[in-house]
Amino acid sequence: MDKFATVERVRVKNGILQLLKWKGAQTATDLARQLEVSPMAIRQHLQNLFSEELVSYQESKQAVGRPLKLWQLTEKSLELFPNHHADLVMKLLESVNCVFGEIGLKLLIQERTQAQIQAYLPQIPSHLNIREKANILAEIRTQEGYMAEVIEMSETELLLTENHCSIYTAAQNCSLLCDSELQVFRQVLGDNVQVERVEHILNGSRRCSYQIRLI
Repeated sequence: MDKFATVERVRVKNGILQLLKWKGAQTATDLARQLEVSPMAIRQHLQNLFSEELVSYQESKQAVGRPLKLWQLTEKSLELFPNHHADLVMKLLESVNCVFGEIGLKLLIQERTQAQIQAYLPQIPSHLNIREKANILAEIRTQEGYMAEVIEMSETELLLTENHCSIYTAAQNCSLLCDSELQVFRQVLGDNVQVERVEHILNGSRRCSYQIRLI
């Protein structure tokens, strides 16, 4: 296989993984259109990823013809995305809990929460409208590995989605981390909005989503 073909295979494979991460379950045809390659080539890549246990599929019945295969990422695929030194974070949390107990762990999470708020606030000026604030917050979170984006639901409602959790392993073992994220968002987006988590990766959802409403 020549160098160009190898580069192209890597591009398409990574493209499939990224699209499934950002957008959720899709058909081979959808993926082919976005990556500008043939559906047959996409199906070959999907079969390889399936054999590696990185993707799975569910069949969706159609009125006519064979069922559609909707491809999605597996839990194993999380290993391919940033997880911000998961082992080190887990050991530190375990050590804090062992030495200082649950109270010490709560104090540590509170300190982290306040540090995040202080880091975010200067980047999100209070005079901006909620859409501008949410978009800046999404940019910050994407830089931190969360693959975030803002979806406009209505004139008074937005959806902040995070397609990846870069602290997934730690959050699995310390739910306080997820609680603190919600606290950070509420603080930096201002008193005139209501922020609620409506999808949660730890509860089996594909992504974490936060409903942002003007009040």
